[in-house]
Amino acid sequence: MKTEFRSGFVSLIGRPNAGKSTLLNALIGQKVAIVADKPQTTRTSIQGVLTIPEAQIVFADTPGIHKANTPLNKRLMDTVRGALEERDLLLFVVDVGRKFTEDDRRAIDIARRHETPVVLVLNKIDLLKDKAHMLPLIEEYKAAFEFAEYVPVSSVKKLGLDELRAVILKYLPVGPAYFPEDYVTDQPERFLASELIREKVLLATRQEVPHAVAVTVDRWEATPKITRIYATIHLEREGQKGIVIGQGGAMLKLIGTQARHEMERLFEVKVYLDLHVHVQPGWRNNRAFLNALDWRTMTGEDDV
Repeated sequence: MKTEFRSGFVSLIGRPNAGKSTLLNALIGQKVAIVADKPQTTRTSIQGVLTIPEAQIVFADTPGIHKANTPLNKRLMDTVRGALEERDLLLFVVDVGRKFTEDDRRAIDIARRHETPVVLVLNKIDLLKDKAHMLPLIEEYKAAFEFAEYVPVSSVKKLGLDELRAVILKYLPVGPAYFPEDYVTDQPERFLASELIREKVLLATRQEVPHAVAVTVDRWEATPKITRIYATIHLEREGQKGIVIGQGGAMLKLIGTQARHEMERLFEVKVYLDLHVHVQPGWRNNRAFLNALDWRTMTGEDDV
């Protein structure tokens, strides 16, 4: 007997650095969200679509739940709240290597305001020497909230993903596919390019410019043989500019090379990447600039 096709919307939520973006990429089977070991790497709701013979799952990755003390952080939390609306399932992702804290309790409080079922996803189990150490943590989460299911996974080692997908399918309604079979993400190439550049800056500069970096794509020239991308890395302080450029431009060259190689793999076309660095003090408090960073309102010139 043929099973009925299921489809639905699933949001990944949780505290910063729980591994939500890595989990999304692992579930989809390809990169749709940038990854770095920095809090708030994700700044908007990243949508990824997984289509399998029996279902289509529309995932939304979200920024980590945190205190909103700047216009940028307030926008991030608005994104989180928006991703909780009209969902079939929430995946509350936690790092099993971290102790349960009041910040986790506050994050759970945001999830409990909705009637949507919530699955606790215990991520990074590959880092545990003794899996029994998970049991006390699970009990603490159980005491705070009655989750629908508890699923241990490792996004990096691809452990437990089949079990997680099976759990997700249980909560999806019978329905049609919302997107074509080969559709993977709603993010336009311009936004993906800017995010890949930002990821490489975060990874290359480590702790030195964690939240002070933003990237805009100023011009995009697409031809059958090559895509030329002109982008600007925006920083908040003059001292950060030297870090990103590096001695003799070495750091900027490294960032550009790494970003270009990944774009070529992702876009399947030869890429020419031209990077500039600009200091824009206080951009995190500039509402007009924050609008320009959102892919839904991103501006710039296109030559096709």
